[in-house]
Amino acid sequence: MNLFKDDFQFTKRQLGLLCVGLGMLAFVGLLGLDLVTGGDGGIGPAQRIGLGLTVALVVLGLSLIPLGDDKA
Repeated sequence: MNLFKDDFQFTKRQLGLLCVGLGMLAFVGLLGLDLVTGGDGGIGPAQRIGLGLTVALVVLGLSLIPLGDDKA
């Protein structure tokens, strides 16, 4: 895998792993932000939307992984 080739393309598995990784990182980041800032009011509506979108990104990534090495 050479990202700098002219004909490089992500496979569905690579794209799925990237989505899962970014989604999990964002989910942990949103929860960590709530802990660092005090979180007196709990998880607000904007955070719930963000957490929902990160879960959707992880589910999308998990659905791409079994599709294998086909070009994305």
